[in-house]
Amino acid sequence: MKRYGSVIQVHPHKIEEYKRLHANPWPEVVDAIREVNIANYSIYLRKLPDGNHYLFSYFEYVGSDFAGDMARMASLEVIQKWWGLCKPCHAPLPDRAEGEWWACMEEVFHTA
Repeated sequence: MKRYGSVIQVHPHKIEEYKRLHANPWPEVVDAIREVNIANYSIYLRKLPDGNHYLFSYFEYVGSDFAGDMARMASLEVIQKWWGLCKPCHAPLPDRAEGEWWACMEEVFHTA
């Protein structure tokens, strides 16, 4: 199992919409997340001292082909529709790595 953390800014005028979407996610989206070996997926919201709102996500990948599973998830029509609703809420960080939407974070501590 590998843990992943990532961050993205959220537009302030889209916070309530984003929270509404995630309060009742489509069951097919939740099923797809599980089918690509993602477990314990959580998203947190925080306004930081810079005045911007950020989302922090955490999940555990329990499969053996992360790139393949992520490509499979991205190819699913229901996921593409879901992302079509969620992405307008986001403001990706300008220093994210090429190909990233959410900026990956480095894990620096974990208790076992």
